[in-house]
Amino acid sequence: MYDTIIIGAGPAGMTAALYAARSNLKVALLDRGIYGGQMNNTAEIENYPGYDHISGPELAEKMFLPLEKFGVEYLYGQVIRVELDGAVKRVVTEDETLEAHTLVLAMGAQHRSLGVPGEDIYNSRGVSYCAVCDGAFFRGQDLLVVGGGDSAVEEALYLTQFANTVTIVHRRDELRAQKIIQERAFANEKIQFIWDSVVEEIKGDDTKVQEVLVRNLKTDEVTSHAFGGVFIYVGLDPMTDAVADLGICDDQGWIVTDEQMATSQAGIFAIGDIRQKQLRQITTAVGDGAVAGQQVYHYVTEHVS
Repeated sequence: MYDTIIIGAGPAGMTAALYAARSNLKVALLDRGIYGGQMNNTAEIENYPGYDHISGPELAEKMFLPLEKFGVEYLYGQVIRVELDGAVKRVVTEDETLEAHTLVLAMGAQHRSLGVPGEDIYNSRGVSYCAVCDGAFFRGQDLLVVGGGDSAVEEALYLTQFANTVTIVHRRDELRAQKIIQERAFANEKIQFIWDSVVEEIKGDDTKVQEVLVRNLKTDEVTSHAFGGVFIYVGLDPMTDAVADLGICDDQGWIVTDEQMATSQAGIFAIGDIRQKQLRQITTAVGDGAVAGQQVYHYVTEHVS
């Protein structure tokens, strides 16, 4: 029986684990992969206090190292569901069932798909959701980036070191990314733009992407463009399937909490990108984790004999 099981080892989960473990609680940090979450897919982080820039994997490593010192158990597992048995919380994975007095949900969010023909067929064969992971495979090619927010524009800039050209297609007539990132993109000779448009279909030769159909939202005209790869950044969906039956999510799947990160279920907290909130950044995830780690301590001392 753990005092707390933290599901998800991104920056939110690792911070919650640190705060809870420093309070002398028995802590398990559970993830389906390596610690770091989406930081592992980020080449350069430039807005985390204390660093002019740092790679995502390097920051993840720095966050994880103190957890071993304070005895956090790092466990691998894919969570199937969460069950409540009175005050006991059960986490059912593919291989085992774990029990705890409290849970901290930090599963994060995943990249949203376009849902257009060809996207699934060419996933990992020219369609990607991670420039850092796959960009080097597209050297000398013409690439398409879908989206207009921070992630889309930052990844477009990253891809210019490999690509011949990078085209950003966006459904509006202006980007939503931070101004400083926009300025870098507009100043980069390799980056081009298709405004007021959406991807209609992704085509290829059954082996790799070769062509993308783009529809202009104002004229409804569909044009064909030759691209060797499509990188998609059109938003996030919460990874809440395992807790969908607990009554803690809004109608879009995001978990609703108060300022203490508490959900409507006693002893269950939620932090990071999985929460219903406006800003999803490493800094806000770390803040959420610190609050939750302290709240877990208070809950355990008040409710567990």
